[in-house]
Amino acid sequence: VDGKSMKKLNQAAMLLALAFSATTVFADIELKTKEEVVGTWKLQSTKNTASEKEEALPREDTWIFKDGKLTILHIPREGKYYDQPPVNYEVEEGKLKVSQVGSSRLDFFSLVEKSETKMILKGKFGGYYYFDKK
Repeated sequence: VDGKSMKKLNQAAMLLALAFSATTVFADIELKTKEEVVGTWKLQSTKNTASEKEEALPREDTWIFKDGKLTILHIPREGKYYDQPPVNYEVEEGKLKVSQVGSSRLDFFSLVEKSETKMILKGKFGGYYYFDKK
C-alpha cells in the first residue's frame, strides 16, 4: 500500500469514527443515591428514541419519589384516570431500580439529564421519559 492509499484509508476511518460519535446523543449519568430523584415530577412526554425528529407522546401522569417509594398518579386509561399504589425504588449500579406493581419484576431507568426543574429518564428498553418538577 502506497502513501496516497494509506492517507485515503486513514481519512475514511476518521470520517466513519466521526459519524458514529455524532449519533451519540445522551450519556447516562450515574445515580449515587435515591434521594437524587426525590420530589414530585410531572411526566410531560415520552419518546421511543432521543431523536429530535421523533414526535413526543404527551403524558398526563405525575411521579412522586418519596421515602424510597414511587407513586404514580393520574395515569390515563380508557378515558379514565387511576393512581398506582406506591412501589419500592432504589439505586443500584448507578441506575434507578423500580418494583412493578403486583410482581417481583423490576424496571430499570438510567438518568440522562437532571436540573432543579427538569429530568430525563431512559427506560431499560430505550424509551425516554421527560419530566418537569412540580
